[in-house]
Amino acid sequence: MPRIQQTFSPIDGRLLVERPHPAPAEIQTVLDRAGRAQRAWKAVPVAERVEIIRRFCDVMVAQREILGRELTEQMGRPIRYTPKEIDTMAVRARFMCDAAETALADIALPQLTGFTRFIRREPLGVVLAIVPWNYPYLTAVNAAIPALLAGNSVVLKHSPHTPLCAERLDQALTEAGLPKGVFQYLHLSPEQSEEVVRSPQVDFVAFTGSVGVGRRVQQAASDRFIGVGLELGGKDAAYVRSDSDLAFSAENVLDGAFFNSGQSCCAIERVYVHKAVYDSFLAEAVAVAQSYTLGDPLLVATNLGPMVRVSSADFVRGQITDAISQGAKALIDESQFAASRPGTPYLAPQILVDVNHSMRVMTEESFGPIVGVMKVSSDEEAVQLMNDSEFGLTASIWTSDESAALALGDQLRVGTVFMNRCDYLDPELPWVGVKNSGRGYTLSRLGFDHLTRPKSFHLRTIS
Repeated sequence: MPRIQQTFSPIDGRLLVERPHPAPAEIQTVLDRAGRAQRAWKAVPVAERVEIIRRFCDVMVAQREILGRELTEQMGRPIRYTPKEIDTMAVRARFMCDAAETALADIALPQLTGFTRFIRREPLGVVLAIVPWNYPYLTAVNAAIPALLAGNSVVLKHSPHTPLCAERLDQALTEAGLPKGVFQYLHLSPEQSEEVVRSPQVDFVAFTGSVGVGRRVQQAASDRFIGVGLELGGKDAAYVRSDSDLAFSAENVLDGAFFNSGQSCCAIERVYVHKAVYDSFLAEAVAVAQSYTLGDPLLVATNLGPMVRVSSADFVRGQITDAISQGAKALIDESQFAASRPGTPYLAPQILVDVNHSMRVMTEESFGPIVGVMKVSSDEEAVQLMNDSEFGLTASIWTSDESAALALGDQLRVGTVFMNRCDYLDPELPWVGVKNSGRGYTLSRLGFDHLTRPKSFHLRTIS
């Protein structure tokens, strides 16, 4: 008998979805179909691929309210925000459509008498996309849409927390006219996922998720000469300079820390504040944190929902307890948030001070509504502390001096440097991490590079 994958809502623990894991023969059928479909899809002109993806965006946006509620029920983000993920997904996909024809065009070389020479971008073949639950439509689109536009077929393995997202993407792409087999999904166990990574029919793996699982994906692919794109974790830092707008900085830094209950790879988890404005910033930040409403995410008034599961909330509670035992101080009284109770996925936002880099909360990814704040005496100290991490996804600098932000940004070992914003993906810029935040990149015109290979044409004319 096949194993059954179950999805429980973090809102109230009720069973939402059950799906069987496929038998080996079913997996093989999907991979065979993907290979056959890709060979035909490759021959479809880029302009026609673009039109299909544009129609897909229209189909998804037309269902934004229904999809948003489903998303809230599956992973707990407040319903006031979830329909916007569909909108943002469409913005990203449409930009990749805008960029596709130019980015995928042949590269002409200088004329040479008697020769025709050019470089063609060849699709890789079958792309396996393994994506997480925290932004289930955005992370899926980051990998799948440029892969499809480039002429690849895609097999999507979605998180067991958000299985309906894979099914809705498939339905919308089919309605948009995508040929059968070019996009498929599989509900897989971790062991089955590794087996598919090892399959000789998979030509590229795009993985978004934790460092630990990313290592297993890389190991599973290590016997084969295929590309593996890894978008992994973060412990992203913010630096509030003495010349920053403190009210603006506090509101936006905490939004970057607490949005989606802090369950974002690029959430702000560490804040370094210049000593000249440290106390003032904390006063602003505490007021912002206390203004959050934690509760049922299906209520429009709620702006902080449950974490995806009880164990995730327990992990963050453990970090808080550990830090306090080492001398840290919690600035937010958890009792002000009635829904925040041990043994549930509901967790109050928290600001910790008197922290340092010997504490787990300042070095270990939290992935929850918590942030540690440290006082610094200079830009140089801030940079040193921001770089003191195994991760390197994004960093933000909060200042009125753009030249200072540029100078500091050049010293930061991260993939994206922000000034006066955070926790954001601009589809025109590549999304990239360094160190344990991964390798490879998605989005922007450069995002097609990892999903194609250069093929050289060197043609000699004999008269």
